[in-house]
Amino acid sequence: MEPERAAGEGRAGPPELAGWRDPGILAAAGLSVASGFAQFGVAAALADVATTFGKAGGLGAGGSLIAQVGLSGTMIGLGLATIRGASLAALPLASLADRLGRRRVLLGSAALGLALTALASTSPSFWWFVTLFALARPLLTATNSLTALVAAEETATGDRARAVALVAAGYGVGAGLIAVARSTLGGTLGWRGLFLLAVLPLIALPGLARFLREPARFARTAPGGRRWSLLDPLTAPVARPRLLALIGLAFAIAFVSGPANTFLFLYTERVLGLGPGATAGMVLAAGPAGLLGLLAGRAAADRLGRRPAGAAAHVLVALAGALTYSGTVAGAVGGYLAAVFGGSAYAPAVAALAAELFPTRMRGAVAGWVTAAGVLGAVAGLVVFGRLADSFGGFGGAAVAVAVPVALMAGLFLPLPETSRLELEDAED
Repeated sequence: MEPERAAGEGRAGPPELAGWRDPGILAAAGLSVASGFAQFGVAAALADVATTFGKAGGLGAGGSLIAQVGLSGTMIGLGLATIRGASLAALPLASLADRLGRRRVLLGSAALGLALTALASTSPSFWWFVTLFALARPLLTATNSLTALVAAEETATGDRARAVALVAAGYGVGAGLIAVARSTLGGTLGWRGLFLLAVLPLIALPGLARFLREPARFARTAPGGRRWSLLDPLTAPVARPRLLALIGLAFAIAFVSGPANTFLFLYTERVLGLGPGATAGMVLAAGPAGLLGLLAGRAAADRLGRRPAGAAAHVLVALAGALTYSGTVAGAVGGYLAAVFGGSAYAPAVAALAAELFPTRMRGAVAGWVTAAGVLGAVAGLVVFGRLADSFGGFGGAAVAVAVPVALMAGLFLPLPETSRLELEDAED
């Protein structure tokens, strides 16, 4: 079943659509860079944070995770789950963009999220660190969701996957920058100095704001008294089953990618014995892998369709997560790069699909619900992964136990309609 067409002006093409290289799209990508830089700092600096606040004895100091990394897998998992869980507040933030506008909410979330990230550098204990970064996380998560939404709404079908891929690439660039900064400057700055670097994108924010526009599609459908409700996508008969499928997919992919990405530096440095330079090299190598994934995902989403492209990438991410923690350096490097490729390929297809399935008036709420599902998936994955790692005495068995059911969840793409040939106006009601 295809999304229903609107009557009246919904059939007409919206004015002032942008190309994927438009300054407004580039500004959204810049905000995505800032979001990636701030959010990935937790994963990049986790080993240092655990050493600062824990009792690590160094590599080979004993069989337990506490001896190797400083804190128990359960404690780290609970702390990271708390940070991820706080991202549930991104649901009302992102959906508020349906009422106040994409631009206003996006800029406000980015500014406050970056400021709180910098403040986390002052943490006197592990749980203070968790608390301060938990305050920043939902704002940064909403920023990431809304940049993809702006890219989708500002472009026509032919440019939409490219624009979304560009924004996704921005997040990867930001994540890579903080990892490289940690490798090259970590010894001088420490993890506190790394988090303080969030001030730099905060300073750049006014410059990006000059080029960021309110999407024309939203502006022309946003009368002053418009109704706003988080429940709109769940109460509309056509929208509800589509949203539930997207929620299931978001939960599943985050259930494996959350722990796989967040524990990576801790695992490679404290368990496999790689140094910060080697892990930074992995992140640098992930740049080309991510770019290839974005290009492949964009091409597959446009030529094969959103559903097959998304499903294939979904399975790849799950299997790559298991390979990453299989116990060898080759497995860690190969699995990580495969996961980056798969995750990058996943983004254009699923972000475009999510935008094309729903009308403008509820698109922000949909982004919020999908983001919240991803948060819950990551929280569950972090807690389960940490507990399983303690039970198994390592990460390998935990990774397999998490990855296999996630791969099977790719079947949720099957009931969704294919939207690769539709404009956003075809979803208006």
